[in-house]
Amino acid sequence: RGAAIRVTAGQYLGFTAILAVSVGGALLGATLLPPAALPYFGLLPIVLGLRAAWLAWRDRRTQPAPTDDPATLLTPGTWQVAVITFANGGDNIGVYVPVFASINHTAIAAYCVVFVILVGALVSIARYVATRRRIAEILERGESVLFPLVLITLGVIILVSGGAFGLWAGWSGSQCVGTDPSLPRGCG
Repeated sequence: RGAAIRVTAGQYLGFTAILAVSVGGALLGATLLPPAALPYFGLLPIVLGLRAAWLAWRDRRTQPAPTDDPATLLTPGTWQVAVITFANGGDNIGVYVPVFASINHTAIAAYCVVFVILVGALVSIARYVATRRRIAEILERGESVLFPLVLITLGVIILVSGGAFGLWAGWSGSQCVGTDPSLPRGCG
């Protein structure tokens, strides 16, 4: 029970630091950069997704060796979990900064509240999965495809919805109203 509390507290501390850096980076970017530059932040999750796919492909035949190191068997402390969470959160920061830079302050606050609530749910799910070997094995197999796919998709959505590279910013069907010549053919 004490270990679960330390891990949960460490996850919250580390994730709060990730959110603080992400919000700070987004606000700084939105302040210093022209609004037309913000959609190009969508390139960051695409690059991270491509990198994750490359690493998964490159390492597809190697399996990590099991370790009998007693240090790995020790229960981690709160600060250790927080530091590891933050250190592993580079991809989170790389995704959150462009998302936060493309939305208003109220939406940023809403995202942060939802993310903080979800940390608890994810810790609970992780604990459940970690104690079910078969479920963990299935998820590990799909992770190498799903993770890069999610990052790349998110990056494309940010680019398209922001109109980067001249892509149509009004890509949802509800935007196809009127006779605006700037809209794509068939829309208007």
